[in-house]
This record gives sequence, C-alpha cells and structure tokens, in this order.
Amino acid sequence: MGGANTQLIERFYGAFAKRDADTMAACYAPDVHFSDPVFPDLRGPKAGAMWRMLTSGPGDARIELLEHDADGAQGTAHWRAHYTFTETGRPVVNDIQATFRFDNGLLLGWTPFLRSKVRAKAGGRLDEFTRART
Repeated sequence: MGGANTQLIERFYGAFAKRDADTMAACYAPDVHFSDPVFPDLRGPKAGAMWRMLTSGPGDARIELLEHDADGAQGTAHWRAHYTFTETGRPVVNDIQATFRFDNGLLLGWTPFLRSKVRAKAGGRLDEFTRART
C-alpha cells in the first residue's frame, strides 16, 4: 500500500503545482482533518475549500515537492512554496515538512509545520470564501 500512498502524495502536489484544487480535494477522505498554523483545524469539505480559495486567486506560486515517502498508514513530504506576498509585494519561500495519515487510499489528515503571522486573517478569508459559495 505504500506505493499507492506515495503516488497519492505525488498526485496531490502535482495538482497543487498546477493550481488544480479539485484534484487536490479529491485526494482527501471525506472526514479529513487538516491542520497548520494558518488554518489550525479544518475538517471535511472545508479543507478542500481552503485549497480552492488559495489556488483561485491571482498569484505566482511555484510548488516544489523535494522529498516524500509513505507506507500503508502514514507519509511525509518535504516541499517548498515560492510566491509573492500580496500585501507587501515581497517574495516568500516557505520550506515545509508535512506528515500525512491515510485511509482507504485517501489523505485522512495532514499537518504541515510552517511559521506564519496571518492565521486570523487567513481563517477569516476562508470563512468569507466558504459563505460566498453556499
């Protein structure tokens, strides 16, 4: 099962690099639990909505999957995001270590460890984005 889960990580990050949030969301189990410092507790469809919001706007994001591994139950990914922070116009490089849990060939949970000062603003943007689509 590790091979299939390794391919799932590759599929997820390949879709991320193409800004294909629908494919990213399809990698998640229905009861996914996503958490990071910006979006600390997203469950179910809200995790997919976050990726739709982040990939739908203008931007110059470039995603690199540097290393990844998985077995039948869990996986890891080391990836890097390059983008311009819209509020300042400054370039940003986030170097991220992510851990995953798998369930029936889908991502059940994901916890990347990143540093950010924009948690409240990002969470508010996601709530606004989600309300606008319902």
